[in-house]
Amino acid sequence: MTDFSMELNDDQTTLQEWVHGFAQNVIRPAAHEWDEREETPWPIIQEAANIGIYSLDFFANAVTDKTGLSIMLTLEELAWGDAGICMAIMGTTLGVAAIMANGTPAQQMEWIPQCFGTPDDIKIAAFGVSEPDAGSDVSSLRTRAVYDEKSDEWVLNGTKTWISNGGIANVHVIVASVDPELGSRGQASFIVPDGTKGIRMGQKFRKMGIRASHTAEVIMDNCRVPGNCLLGGKEKLDEKLARVREGKKSSSQAAMATFEASRPAVGAQALGIARAAYEYSLDYAKERQQFGRAIIENQAIAFKLADMKTRIDASRLLVWRAAWMAAQRKPFLNGEGSMSKLYAGETAVRVTEEAIQIMGGYGYIRDHPVERWHRDSKIYTIFEGTSEIQRLIIARAISGVHIR
Repeated sequence: MTDFSMELNDDQTTLQEWVHGFAQNVIRPAAHEWDEREETPWPIIQEAANIGIYSLDFFANAVTDKTGLSIMLTLEELAWGDAGICMAIMGTTLGVAAIMANGTPAQQMEWIPQCFGTPDDIKIAAFGVSEPDAGSDVSSLRTRAVYDEKSDEWVLNGTKTWISNGGIANVHVIVASVDPELGSRGQASFIVPDGTKGIRMGQKFRKMGIRASHTAEVIMDNCRVPGNCLLGGKEKLDEKLARVREGKKSSSQAAMATFEASRPAVGAQALGIARAAYEYSLDYAKERQQFGRAIIENQAIAFKLADMKTRIDASRLLVWRAAWMAAQRKPFLNGEGSMSKLYAGETAVRVTEEAIQIMGGYGYIRDHPVERWHRDSKIYTIFEGTSEIQRLIIARAISGVHIR
């Protein structure tokens, strides 16, 4: 077991500085443009691929870090540059995480490389869970997967919504209900390969924040995928469904396995936004003169910044602890993954709002980035499980009571 430490090793420090340089020199100068355009920043993704940040090798090295911190450092720095571009670059990893959590070793070897492609032929992936009538209530998914034994194919029908890279991805990972009577325990994950008939993009959403990240509906109409595109395989699925029907506990749920792995990563992104806003408003407070002195000399301003810094550092501790626990395969017995996502997400909202307040009217206009960071921050209390859902998970974990 790797001991938990707050001190980064040489490799982690080098990684942090390298990604920060990319965020500072490539992402930040382009952030305003792509926020205004509300389009996928393909040139930025291409640059990330050229230097190796957007690649299978980078992801594999990061997730095999026994401390769990490499991917957290990367996400914090990218989101410090811009959360929307960060999501555009790293949105693929949601699909990858789903394959890692639910797929067989052979499926992982086959499909994960296809999620990234190469610098000469970039590919992206998407993970589809949420539906118009099933957001927080994952057990109510209506997308169905029916097995056609004659052709050894699964037939998918339904609509997914709020999907990052939805409809434009080369690889879609779709969570569908195989046995609706079993709720979330009757669900499975399916690969939909590039070029498959019956899958298309629906509405592309115009969002409040993270506008450089493509978010859209994914519609499946008699979408047929080969039998081997069921993650984990049919034998494993049949065994799981049989256990559930007998009243036994299922070992995992298709969507939840991915969310559990991704929550600290979402917290790390929120942390990057909060840190960006804090640093910017701190510099502003030192320079802005009112009544003959810098405004930071007033307790009203200085105390805001003190609280902002405290919440940021506390968020980082929660994110790093959860990441370390996940890397060590320690169970989140008290909802530690949810704690990290909950606290960091709400910190991002609070810190960016306080940054606007410190800057006054200047914080409210698009000449400065803090208004964009505030718009970006709000989604971190909504997607990958709302703050209310995170509190529910934590409450159930610490009480042992099925709180509703």
